[in-house]
Amino acid sequence: MNPNPELVAQSKQFEKQVIELAPDVYGAIGFAASNVYMLIGDDGLIIIDSTETTKAAENIFAEFRKVTKKPVKTIIYTHSHRDHISGASVFAENNNPEIIASDNFESDLVAIDSVHPKPGMALMARTKRQFGMGLSFPAERVSVGVGPGDRPMEGMGAGYMEPTVLIKEQRSSLSRYGIDLELIKAPGETPDHIVVWYSARKMLFCGDNFYSSFPMLYAIRGTAYRDFNAWVDSLELLIEFQAETLAPGHTMPVTGEDKIKEYLGDYRDAIKSLVAQTVDGMNRQLGPDELAHSVKLPVGLAEKPYLKEFYGKVAWSVRAYFAGTLGWFDGNATNLARLSPKQRALNTIALAGGADALLEAANKAASESQHQWALELVDHLIAADEESHAAKMLKVSSLRAMADLEINAAGRNYYLLSAQEIEQSLT
Repeated sequence: MNPNPELVAQSKQFEKQVIELAPDVYGAIGFAASNVYMLIGDDGLIIIDSTETTKAAENIFAEFRKVTKKPVKTIIYTHSHRDHISGASVFAENNNPEIIASDNFESDLVAIDSVHPKPGMALMARTKRQFGMGLSFPAERVSVGVGPGDRPMEGMGAGYMEPTVLIKEQRSSLSRYGIDLELIKAPGETPDHIVVWYSARKMLFCGDNFYSSFPMLYAIRGTAYRDFNAWVDSLELLIEFQAETLAPGHTMPVTGEDKIKEYLGDYRDAIKSLVAQTVDGMNRQLGPDELAHSVKLPVGLAEKPYLKEFYGKVAWSVRAYFAGTLGWFDGNATNLARLSPKQRALNTIALAGGADALLEAANKAASESQHQWALELVDHLIAADEESHAAKMLKVSSLRAMADLEINAAGRNYYLLSAQEIEQSLT
């Protein structure tokens, strides 16, 4: 495999280390998909986020224990994503620390609805593809875009502890063990986000409202609509703090007030530009396919290393904004009653002069490195169950070729695991 060199270089953001960000403030980077922060108080510790697995949490806590033996008395969840809440029991040890979260906290670990059906199996299958679960490191899974590719997976979700304190106010003061913090509701990647402001250190723990990649405005594992404008508003709020250290939930912390202001401002402007361009196109009656290919970040923003599409992707975000604001229908009357995939495939095969002719065209496209076109052609053959083995093997090779071109870790993982699943189905 020959992964995109820019994606490989991004791995420097996840070099495993414990960093002293300020006196009595430490961050664990690169041990898991997400970072963990430790604040040392007079007679107790505050932990901010807790990773995705108990094994990762054990590794981090062992490093923290080289610094201090004080008990963990408070754990703060910045938001409910699995990779931030699943190692809490490790940090709790045998104590009963308070677990703080927003009052609209809703964990995908525990939000099980036994009355209304949910696409749980589909979500799990797609999550595995997005994060490359089952791919080898480093040949296949380079990273997850905002975290290392070789993180431990033992105890996934096993250490979650329910919140015991729910933050109801927009801004709340928290004084513990000689540490004075402010917790602020700031929806972004999730509606239940809170950020933590440590004024004495001019330090802002921003959760997933910023990380060194274009933001995941839509995750291909499957997500409800993420409010783009609310995320922009939260970034405006974060800028106002004039922080000197920005401690994100993923990737390396950022230091320096001017640099942080620039990074957050560019993040805000990138989302605003995407929204403005997409809305303009929607008002000109353009559909999501056209917009996904035409909306681009301004050159000055697209060149910024912290806005490269390692995790989120502009085209996916455009489609998400369209669907989240206008719904699935693109406005073209033709698409009100589209043919079934199988019927469209049969018609296309007939138009091409038969299955052999279409497979030949797909092979020609692949040989000319038109891998996306090859994928679209072979999908007709697979849908019609024509030349399915040869078509599926061509799809496997084309998916792997697309993976090596992809700068986006989630996209690369999705291509590779999809190829692996097809290959396994043929044995």
